[in-house]
Amino acid sequence: MPYSRGDGPYPPPAENISRRITGTPEGLRSSASGRIPQWARDEALGQGPAPAGWRTPPAPAASPVSTRTRRRARRRRNHGGIPRNRRYPLWLTTAVSITVVGALLLAPAMGSRVLNALPGFLAAAEMPPSGVEAADAPLGTPPAATGSDQYRFLEFDGLDQPFVAFDPCRPIHYVVRAEGAPAGGAEMIEEAVGIVSAASGLQFINDGATTEAPQSRRPKYQPDRYGERWAPVLIAWSTPADNPDLDGDTIGLGGSSPVGLEGETMVYVTGQVELDGPQMREVLQYPGGWEGARSVVVHELGHVLGLDHVDDPGQLMYAGGNSQTQLGDGDRAGLALLGQGECVPEL
Repeated sequence: MPYSRGDGPYPPPAENISRRITGTPEGLRSSASGRIPQWARDEALGQGPAPAGWRTPPAPAASPVSTRTRRRARRRRNHGGIPRNRRYPLWLTTAVSITVVGALLLAPAMGSRVLNALPGFLAAAEMPPSGVEAADAPLGTPPAATGSDQYRFLEFDGLDQPFVAFDPCRPIHYVVRAEGAPAGGAEMIEEAVGIVSAASGLQFINDGATTEAPQSRRPKYQPDRYGERWAPVLIAWSTPADNPDLDGDTIGLGGSSPVGLEGETMVYVTGQVELDGPQMREVLQYPGGWEGARSVVVHELGHVLGLDHVDDPGQLMYAGGNSQTQLGDGDRAGLALLGQGECVPEL
C-alpha cells in the first residue's frame, strides 16, 4: 500500500514574546489570504484592555520583543544531518490527507498546516495549581536508542531549548469524543496511544468519553469540565460539517502548544487530534485499511508529542509517499528522546 504524504508546513513568520507566565492562544484571526491584520496582532499581544486582576506594567519606549527573539531562525541540522530551517509559531496544527484510488489505499497525505499565531499570556486564573500529579521521577522509561538519526523535532520561534516535550513525571491524560467514530474507533485510538507510549516511555491515562468539541482556541485549563488540572489531550471524531478544515482530502488535524514560566523550560501540557470519521470508514474498507487508518492516528500523536516531518521515506513521520504503517527506527529514536524531557512541577 503506497502512502503519499503532502506538502510541508507553511512558513511561520510569528515572533515570540513572554511575560511571567507564557502560553499561546489557540489561533489568531486572519484574512482569507492568510494575512494577519495589525489589529489582530495587537490583540494577541495584549495591546488592549488588560484582563481584570492582571496588572500591566507601563509600556516601554522600545518594542517589547527582545533582540534575541527577533533573530531569524538559523539554518541548522539535527543529529541525522537533516536540514532544520523551519520554526513554528507557538500554536500549530498539523494535517493528514488521504486519497483512495480503485481498490488500493493510496494515501494518508501527511502534510502540515501551521496557523499563523502570536504568543499569548496565561493569567493565574488560566492555569491549575502547580504540581498536580507530579512525581519525583519520570513515570516510565524510554526504550534503548535505535541508533537512527532520522527524526526531527518541532521548533518554535523564540525558544532556545533542544526540543519541547511533555513532562515525563506526570501522566498524559486524554479523552475521546466518540460521536461519529467508525466501528473499532475506540480500539484504534487505544492501539495508537499504546504504540507512542511504548516508544516514548510517556504514560497515558484514558479518562473516557467527553462531549467537548475541538476548537482552535481550546483552553488549556477547564476546571468546570475537567477539574483543577491541565485539560487532557482531546481526541475527537469529526466531520467536514463540524470543521470545514476537514473538507476535501484532509482526514485529520492535530497539535500541541507549549507553556512555561518565563526563562524556564517550556513543556506541552495538552493537545488535540481531530479525525474525519466518514473518511476513516472509507479507509477501513480496503485491504490493510486498519493499519493504514491507525498509522494516521499514530502520526498525529507523534506531532502532539513533538515530532516534525522528516525526509526519510522509511519513517512514519515522512511527509512524502511511502507504504510505512509502523514506526520506523528514526521515529522511535525521536520519541525516545521526547520521553526524556524535563520534569516541571512548577506548572
